[in-house]
Amino acid sequence: MISVFKKKKNRDEGVPELTINRISKKADIVLNIWFAIWTLACVLPLLLVVIVSFSSEQSIFENGYSFFPSEWSLAAYEFFFRLGDQLIRSYGITIFVTVVGTVFSLAISASFAYVLSRSDYAYNRIFTLLMLFTMLFNGGIVATYMVNTQILGLGNSVWALIFPMSFNAFYIVVLRTFYKSIPVELIEAARVDGASEFKTFFRIVLPLSKPGIATIGLFTMIAYWNDWFLGMLYIVDQEKYPVQTLLWSMQNSLEFMKQSSANALEYAEMAASAPTDSGRMALTVLVVLPILLAYPYFQKYFVKGLTVGGVKG
Repeated sequence: MISVFKKKKNRDEGVPELTINRISKKADIVLNIWFAIWTLACVLPLLLVVIVSFSSEQSIFENGYSFFPSEWSLAAYEFFFRLGDQLIRSYGITIFVTVVGTVFSLAISASFAYVLSRSDYAYNRIFTLLMLFTMLFNGGIVATYMVNTQILGLGNSVWALIFPMSFNAFYIVVLRTFYKSIPVELIEAARVDGASEFKTFFRIVLPLSKPGIATIGLFTMIAYWNDWFLGMLYIVDQEKYPVQTLLWSMQNSLEFMKQSSANALEYAEMAASAPTDSGRMALTVLVVLPILLAYPYFQKYFVKGLTVGGVKG
């Protein structure tokens, strides 16, 4: 048997130490440069968006998008913050939808995936096939709209922003794979000790599944936060607009600002000072910044959750 370990002498102590297939210094430098380039390719566009959002319209008109604008300005943010209560209300609705929707979706996905991961469940194969069927075929927008509005009565309701996205078959498949990596002996030991199925799930399975649940929770949270289509499809009352739909409406139609303004003079003043290029970038910052601030709290579980199940011990 050929050993993968190489003996390397310590120059200071003369004691040999074991190393595992280290890459050469040249390869290490090349990889570091490659990853640095990819990092800059991801960070620089976002940095440019932030800088342009603080640039004046005249500076953008003269010099285009630049990391070093000739004139700084807060006009884009001042313009959007003039909406006042409407913007705050939309942020509140979006936060409510994101938090409640993520918790509700995780409750469904985690419990359903655990049932499907149990090989002793009698209807395991039937429900797995039904779930996978939804990944291949669906009723389409018209059928979904009719069910949600006419049967479930979710039209012009905040719950219309939550329920349609609460079930995701792909997330259930990921969690099901994660649960299968948990040793069966732990579940059998809990059963021998007299623990019920619910107690086994909440006291043993869930604590061991934090990385996978955190990963799916992050994906679900981003999906709820970035969604604007459901608000456009189901919400009629502008006061119930989530922030994504609100900003999308403002970007695509000045008529929306006319309806939201208290009077025509206020609309005329807003329309005259409306930013265009810097306004688009300010919209992006307002939408992306909260989710960027939340990501570091999930990063530890996110990486582990993506890699789990790929290596069998």
